[in-house]
Amino acid sequence: MRFSTFQKAVSMETQILLFLFLFLFSSYAITAISERFDQSSPFPSNFLFGTASSSYQYEGAYLSDGKGMSIWDVFTHTPGSTDDGSTGDVTVDQYHRYLEDIDLMEDLKVNSYRFSISWTRILPKGRFAEVNLAGINYYNRLIDALLLKGIQPFVTLFHFDFPQELEDRYGGWLSPQSQEDFKVFADICFKSFGDRVKYWVTFNEPNLQVPLGYRGGKFPPCRCSGNFGDCREGDSEREPFVAGHNIILSHAAAVDIYRNTYQTEQGGKIGIVIHTDWFEPYSNSTADKLATERAQSFSVNWFLDPIIFGEYPKEMEMILGTILPKFSSNDKMKLNRGLDFIGINHYASYYAKDCISSVCESGPGITTTEGSYLQTAQKNGVPIGELTPFDWLNIYPQGITKTVTYLKDRYNNTPIFITENGYGNLYDPNHTEEEYLNDFKRINYLSGHLDNLMAAIREGADVRGYFAWSLLDNFEWRYGFTVRFGLYRVDNATLKRTPKLSASWYKHFIAKHKTDSIMPQQHDREKEKLEQTIQGKYQAWNHLINIIKQFKAF
Repeated sequence: MRFSTFQKAVSMETQILLFLFLFLFSSYAITAISERFDQSSPFPSNFLFGTASSSYQYEGAYLSDGKGMSIWDVFTHTPGSTDDGSTGDVTVDQYHRYLEDIDLMEDLKVNSYRFSISWTRILPKGRFAEVNLAGINYYNRLIDALLLKGIQPFVTLFHFDFPQELEDRYGGWLSPQSQEDFKVFADICFKSFGDRVKYWVTFNEPNLQVPLGYRGGKFPPCRCSGNFGDCREGDSEREPFVAGHNIILSHAAAVDIYRNTYQTEQGGKIGIVIHTDWFEPYSNSTADKLATERAQSFSVNWFLDPIIFGEYPKEMEMILGTILPKFSSNDKMKLNRGLDFIGINHYASYYAKDCISSVCESGPGITTTEGSYLQTAQKNGVPIGELTPFDWLNIYPQGITKTVTYLKDRYNNTPIFITENGYGNLYDPNHTEEEYLNDFKRINYLSGHLDNLMAAIREGADVRGYFAWSLLDNFEWRYGFTVRFGLYRVDNATLKRTPKLSASWYKHFIAKHKTDSIMPQQHDREKEKLEQTIQGKYQAWNHLINIIKQFKAF
């Protein structure tokens, strides 16, 4: 009897040790699975990794094969318009070198390329002349070559280069006639390319283009008045809202024809791209918090609210009154299905300081029609992030998380694409080629922003793509070639493309996250497996407790 009892006791002790071992082993297994589950890439398997460009900044060939003149062609041929006297006549000559550039994209392992269509290459004189078949053929060749390499075209219809003919005829975006012209142009593009293009953008950064062209007069058509700039004509207080209104309705017209005529058969998506700076209150005061909301409303929400909600932000309506145009009931019907996704170009973040209850002597945003806030990158002499030589670019990677989260919450988690994000450095002829190619600051900028983008995705933001600006050093508007954004250096004399260190980094990043990304079904299986393991762990633990209780009772 004693031997039997001893044998039973040993058996229980053995079971206890065994279950302790199993418990520890299962805990280790769960920890390993959890870490793998948590550290896996948040990017879905169909996430678009790409680079971005625009027709005027890349194509060159400005009078080739029947192309007409855009307002940027005319503007850059005016002496003093660009910092280095350069034009987009040739730029990086992608019109003739697109196959070479697609090979670079293939080497980077990107699966999408964002480019814009030159309006005047398709319709040299808007709807007042025939379609230019040579332009249609060029974009057909470009699109087919991209798809042959497994690269999805992500196409922008308008990226600043408005036809000069239409500007001369009726004043461009200041006239409602622009809506009809844009609809005709969009219809031709959908009809010609929509069987292969699955992502359409109507406008690039209208919330940046309009103030630059119609308030400060820095971009063509160079209209401004009063203290805003020195222009021959314009009305800085009123015209930005007229031009913006016509662009919003042009977007609605293009979306309407796409939805009713093409989308079901072609199966694509359509959206708009907005320039998005992030704003934080200068202080914890209620006035500065309200100023921050005004900053968002007079920049980002100015265009997105009408397109998504059918009306302008309440802050704009209260401040602008009759200056702000009204939407008709027919307009609102067209805006009812305003977009499938939001594209955001993000580069920098700022503080917003109230200028209603306190005096702001000078700076962007301070006037009533701008929103009465001071936009500043510094508070008490301390910058929000690392500053650069440009007032529109600073390094505050958290800004992309906060921007995406803000848009997610305001617009019901509408799908988002990061359509531009990148780091520009000033060109210095005294720097060696090696210094330009070892672009560590660009790598740090991209890395920090992508890390923060992943954080936003893990928090539930529906982000579906990221496009680095830009594949190549290119013509950067009024800066000419004095600013370089490319992953590849371009020699202006020979147009030779040379990869920078950032190109290798981006290639490695894409490869890593394409490999680590797991399919949604696999994601669910991993999660189910983890839950089953946890359940098994607690069953084992309960069994162990029962044995210990029995052993004590014995």
